[in-house]
Amino acid sequence: MPKVDYRLNALVDARLGDKAHLADLARIAALNGATLIQYRDETSSTREMIEQARAMCAALASTGVPFVVNDRFDVALAAGAAGVHLGRDDIDAATARSIMGDTAIIGLTVKNEADAETAIASPIDYACIGGVYETLSKHNPDPPVGLEGFATLRATLLAAKPELPVGAIAGINAQRAADVVAAGAGGVAVISSVEKALAEASR
Repeated sequence: MPKVDYRLNALVDARLGDKAHLADLARIAALNGATLIQYRDETSSTREMIEQARAMCAALASTGVPFVVNDRFDVALAAGAAGVHLGRDDIDAATARSIMGDTAIIGLTVKNEADAETAIASPIDYACIGGVYETLSKHNPDPPVGLEGFATLRATLLAAKPELPVGAIAGINAQRAADVVAAGAGGVAVISSVEKALAEASR
């Protein structure tokens, strides 16, 4: 399975498409420090998602930064993405691995101890714990785990898989990034910060 650099996972959300081309945003993020790009789209059709994902793959081809698709392994395969990020309601990681192969990047969201145990038993390349804080970027029925909850889940994961990259997501800004790294995060996933940077750049 591939080694993933999870220091900065930039989520490019389809909602940003009315402000700039998603492929352009992905490339800008990759050229400015992102170590992983993730495409999230909860509204578009499968055809539209594949078109967007292919464009993002092409834009990122020369950067060396891997690109994964949120939730949809089928879109990732059709677009030629490096992998997929899965949640608890998506296809299980073992099935995704059997379909996508050993070289695919497979990430998993962890929200509680049950998710952590699933992650431990799964053939994944990284785990992302969250939401750590409240976020406005998506509806999340689960309460934030907070720094203490993050540290507990991280300890559970790393006790079983010491080499597994473990990141944090939800409500992460510069100060909070420092806090979660101090709590043991190997990196952060950000979306609101990407939106803010875009808004400032367009003024």
